[in-house]
Amino acid sequence: MATKTFEIREILKLVPHRWPMVMIDRVTQYDDGDTLTALKNVTYNESFFPGHFPGVPTMPGVLILEAMAQSCGIFAVLRSGITAESGMIFYFAGIDNARFKRPVIPGDQLIFHVKFEKQKRDLWKFSCRATVGDELACEAEMMCVVRPPLG
Repeated sequence: MATKTFEIREILKLVPHRWPMVMIDRVTQYDDGDTLTALKNVTYNESFFPGHFPGVPTMPGVLILEAMAQSCGIFAVLRSGITAESGMIFYFAGIDNARFKRPVIPGDQLIFHVKFEKQKRDLWKFSCRATVGDELACEAEMMCVVRPPLG
């Protein structure tokens, strides 16, 4: 199997997120198997840094989790072929065992390691890790569910 990569223009075709909520800059590895690797370049000009925290810019944990969830959503879209254009969206449905191991600061490159665990009907489950270099920043089990968009 050939490994596929996706840059931001291709990612925007896969997910309904737009600025400022799209949190993935690139998919660096997807091989139609059970794993996906993606990245986010964390820069000082992110909208949340002036307030979190003044003088000690730190990426909020909830946004790290959102980026991990978006990585899982991209994996689910690639594996299933279901996109927002098809009239369905993968929603973040649950999180278990989330742990934060190191702060994420401007200049870091977050690497998201997604492993497919299982799918039962419309519910997908993944194990995820976010690393900076060789250091674990966050880990969690995540779930997403496919549904028609609300509204």
